[in-house]
Amino acid sequence: MDVFELTRALIDIESITENEERIGQYLCDYLSPLAERFGGRVDRMAVEPRRFNVFAHWGDHLAVTLSTHIDTVPPFFVSREDDHRIWGRGACDTKGIIAAMIEAVTRLLESGERNFGLLFVVGEERNSTGAYHAAQNPHGSRYIINGEPTGNKLALGSKGALRYEVAAKGKMAHSAYPELGDSAIHKLLDTLADIRRIPLPSDPLLGPSTLNVGTLSGGRAPNVVADEAKADIMIRLVGDPTATKEALHRAAEGRAELREVIEIPAVRLNALDGIETTVVAFTTDIPAFGGQWGEPFLIGPGSIHVAHTLEEHVAKSELLEAVEIYQQMVKQLCKRESK
Repeated sequence: MDVFELTRALIDIESITENEERIGQYLCDYLSPLAERFGGRVDRMAVEPRRFNVFAHWGDHLAVTLSTHIDTVPPFFVSREDDHRIWGRGACDTKGIIAAMIEAVTRLLESGERNFGLLFVVGEERNSTGAYHAAQNPHGSRYIINGEPTGNKLALGSKGALRYEVAAKGKMAHSAYPELGDSAIHKLLDTLADIRRIPLPSDPLLGPSTLNVGTLSGGRAPNVVADEAKADIMIRLVGDPTATKEALHRAAEGRAELREVIEIPAVRLNALDGIETTVVAFTTDIPAFGGQWGEPFLIGPGSIHVAHTLEEHVAKSELLEAVEIYQQMVKQLCKRESK
C-alpha cells in the first residue's frame, strides 16, 4: 500500500481506547514481511489482556525510535478522501502518522539504513498506559520521535495536564421544602465558580495555563434536592502546579472533595537543523516515556484543531511531507549517534 491507502486502511479499523487489539494485530501482520525482508523483528509487548504495544526494529542497536499511539477517541467513523485530504477518525490523530512512519522506515531500509525502530502504543488518549509500560521495558534507544499532529513542525514544548474529579455530597429532600435538604449540585456549582476564578500562571514559551470543566453530572429528578453531584476538570499545565493545586483545594474546602486523576508535566523539547518549529498546547506520551526511550522530539502531519472532531482529516500533501521529514530526522539522529 502507498501512504494514502495505508492511512485509510488503518482509519477503517476501529481502535477506540481499550479496543486496540485488532489494529495491533493488523500492524504486526503488516510489518512482519518488512521485518523478514530486511532482517528485522516485530514484537508484541503485552500491556493488559488483549492490549499490546507493537515494536518493530532493525539493526544491531537502536539509535532512533519512531513512535505514536494506535488508539483513538470516540466516536468511530470510517474513511473517505478527496483530491487533497483523507477524512475519518484518527486521520491525523494518529492513523496518518502511523502510515507516514511506516513508509519512511520502508524507504530508509530500502536505501540501506539501519539501527532504528517503530513503537506503536496503546492508551494515549486516556492514561498513556502503553507508554508507561514501554518505559518499564526500554531497549536502549537514544532518541524517540513522537508523532502527534503538529503541522509537520517540531514542537519546542507541550503543555502538561492536571485532571481532577470534583465530587459533592448532600441530603435529599422534596424540592418544595429545600430547607429540609442540602443540595450537592448547588455546592458543586459554587465550588466550580470559585475554581474558574483562580488565576492561572503563564509561561513565556508555552503561553497561559487553561482550565476546562469537561463533564457535569448529579441529582435524581427535577423535584428532588440532589444528594450527589460531580464534575471532571482539566487544567493544561505550563509549569510547577503546586500553587494551582493549593488554590483548587482552597476553593473546594468544606463543599466538595477533590480526587486527582492524572498529572502530566509540561515538557520542553529541542529542535533539529532544517525543520520549522512550533509550540503545542496538548499533552503527549512523552512524559510517560520518562526518557527511557531516549531524547524526545515531537512532530507529525495534520492539525490538532480538527483532531477529536467529526471533521477530522489530514492533508495528503502533509502525509507526503511527513514521510520525507521522518527520513531526514532518522538519518540526522543516526549520524549524530555514530559520532
